[in-house]
Amino acid sequence: MTVAPKREDYDVVVIGAGPAGLAAAATSAEAGLTTLLLDENIGPGGQVFRAISSTPVTERSQLGADYWVGADLVQSLRASSAEIIHRATVWSLDRNLDIAVSIGGASAFVKAKRVILATGALERPFPIPGWTLPGVMTAGAAQTMLKSSALVPDGRTVIAGQGPLLWLLAAQILRLGGRIDRILDTTERSNYFAALPHAFAFLISPYFAKGLLMMREVKAKVQVVSSVTELAAIGDGQLTSVSYVAGGKREIIPADLLLLHQGVVPNVNLAMSADVEHRWDDLQLCWSPVLDASGNSSVAGIAIAGDGAGIGGANAAVVRGRIAARAAVEALAPAAAAKLAPMATLRADLAKAERGRVFLDTLFRPSPQFRIPSGDTIVCRCEEVTAKDVLDSVAIGATGPNQLKAYRRTGMGPCQGRLCGLTVTELMAQARGKSPQEIGYYRLRAPVKPITLAELAAVPKSEADVKAVVRG
Repeated sequence: MTVAPKREDYDVVVIGAGPAGLAAAATSAEAGLTTLLLDENIGPGGQVFRAISSTPVTERSQLGADYWVGADLVQSLRASSAEIIHRATVWSLDRNLDIAVSIGGASAFVKAKRVILATGALERPFPIPGWTLPGVMTAGAAQTMLKSSALVPDGRTVIAGQGPLLWLLAAQILRLGGRIDRILDTTERSNYFAALPHAFAFLISPYFAKGLLMMREVKAKVQVVSSVTELAAIGDGQLTSVSYVAGGKREIIPADLLLLHQGVVPNVNLAMSADVEHRWDDLQLCWSPVLDASGNSSVAGIAIAGDGAGIGGANAAVVRGRIAARAAVEALAPAAAAKLAPMATLRADLAKAERGRVFLDTLFRPSPQFRIPSGDTIVCRCEEVTAKDVLDSVAIGATGPNQLKAYRRTGMGPCQGRLCGLTVTELMAQARGKSPQEIGYYRLRAPVKPITLAELAAVPKSEADVKAVVRG
């Protein structure tokens, strides 16, 4: 594996080695374009195919057939001419397609003719009372440990929330011999009725049969409680129990581990820092970039593929990656595009992969009570800011997330708003009687990810840079 970029400029730089990034980089390289793939993780795969090249879980049925699709994508990429750098943190991307990346404690700078952002998704914040206690984790974090190290829970474990990943994780834990004491399903009853008009597309989609079998597999082994409300994690310095209401009755059950999940949302920070236009998506309840049919954004030369373009799942992400790469090839080397699958074929593949998505988005639309907290519930984990703190700030004049930074430092910690941004936007929108679009999001600037002052100081400087800050 390369440890530093071999060149200063590339035809295409792909950021993120999940399903979309793997497909985009392989497609671009296949057409003969100089291609660089940058990824933060130790190996390829992103979250969906995490540790695909190194997982100790070798029994294929345990992680499921969908997971192993990633091995073919990785093989195609490695057989191509694409340059791949792992453990590479991109901390700046601007409108000129200049990219700053931290590799091994030193920063490198590359320029691209086209950038394809494949930064994937983040788990949606799930701010309930006690969610910052040791012993409370996201489902995604638990799945990372399962895939990379074959670690599964052996203590009293509760999984709470909703969405396809919740059921997939539960099935995988059980297949590997892990323990799950109870699943608390927070899906609202009204969502089932709202999703009915979209049911036919879901029934003929690839999701239906697989999802049904997986839920049956889990329900045969674990008690599932439906329509759960008023969920809270309880403990003094460590999780000891989980409290919830179901069927009008409150129940408190002992727990050593609580895994939370209520869907995923696009990871938009890097795109937003490059001034890519985003809009609030009222169905998926998140910020999504404004893109054309080929994934091109409002900034010339920057395309976005995969779940960073809007949540669509792994199959759709692969196709979106190929579409964005083909569009880049058509722009930079039109003759080479003949080697690739026709755009019409790719668009048909995407429509098939996205079939049934509206049903899932509607069914698993999280309840306001789990998105918009109140009282002493922590909103910003990095700065320990509560919902009451945010509302108090609104009462004395904070109009949006960027003003709130001056009042409470929300969004200014190591996560740069990734764990609180959506919550802050929705909380302030509700308090001010405005839409999330009107309230807006944090203004993001480089460095988008934390880097040390020593690394910044070591960045090569031109004579003009020095003259700009040194008095004559």
